[in-house]
Amino acid sequence: MIAALKFLHLGTMLAWCAALIALPVLMAVYGDTWRDGRQGAAQARYAEFRLMTHYGYIGFATPAAIISIAAGTALIFAAGVFDLWFVAKLALVCGMVLVHAWLGQMILISGEKRGRARLPHSLIALALALPLMAGVLWLVLAKPDLSGLAQWLPAFMLTPRGAL
Repeated sequence: MIAALKFLHLGTMLAWCAALIALPVLMAVYGDTWRDGRQGAAQARYAEFRLMTHYGYIGFATPAAIISIAAGTALIFAAGVFDLWFVAKLALVCGMVLVHAWLGQMILISGEKRGRARLPHSLIALALALPLMAGVLWLVLAKPDLSGLAQWLPAFMLTPRGAL
């Protein structure tokens, strides 16, 4: 059971991270190519841009994120992981969720305004996502002893509750 959950979590996490890398690059590179002045060609390129970003986000990135988070949540309780490094990993995953939502907002605005809106450059999302992904990978592989950071946490966070 735990091996299957780990496999599902790892596979969908890789897909989600790939989408968090590909979507900003796609928006940065492909998003400007449809503004060339020729109406017919520009419309065709814009339609391709919208389909790729919309279905990449709705059909690939979001399902991968949801399945990854659900499998990871199940894995928490199946494997009984309640260490301090894991709390740090969850904080970084929350940052990845925020970048994911921001990319969705930029894709939505680019569709509604047809590129006329002044959006922040999409590579900023990539610059935010890459350190978060690297931090998650490091925390999972190294499982560092973060007990030295416990002195900075409030006491209620360090006291076991219930049967723990």
